[in-house]
Amino acid sequence: MVVVALRSWSSRRWSTAVVASLATALVIGLPTDVIPNPVFGRPVPVTWWSPLVLAVSAVLTGMLVATYVRAVPGVDRPARAGGLGGALAFFAVGCPVCNKLVVVALGTSGALRWFEPIQPLLAGASVALLAVALRARLRGEVACPVPR
Repeated sequence: MVVVALRSWSSRRWSTAVVASLATALVIGLPTDVIPNPVFGRPVPVTWWSPLVLAVSAVLTGMLVATYVRAVPGVDRPARAGGLGGALAFFAVGCPVCNKLVVVALGTSGALRWFEPIQPLLAGASVALLAVALRARLRGEVACPVPR
């Protein structure tokens, strides 16, 4: 079903998916310094899995955003799972001691001791939520097609 929906995508949708994926990668990757840049830095090195999580999350988010591009104008409510998945991706790949919320709640040593070990779990939850949201949107397109 999902493949059938993707085959029916217009070039406008695929363009939106590419642009949204790149924007997501930059919005998450630059401030977390997963994408090296001169503006942001981090005292804790980037984990080996962070670039992979960033890439997968960006692609899934881009595709999810593209599902909201309609051939026929209409109103859609945003997918909560997709929004939560994107937020979790940011926390998953970010520096544990650079996150002000985590440092305020746990302190610097708590961030390294308690938050850093759960970041891979946040990454998995992020990718899973984005995939579930995308699958639901694509299945809905096949189950309830909108006439052109």
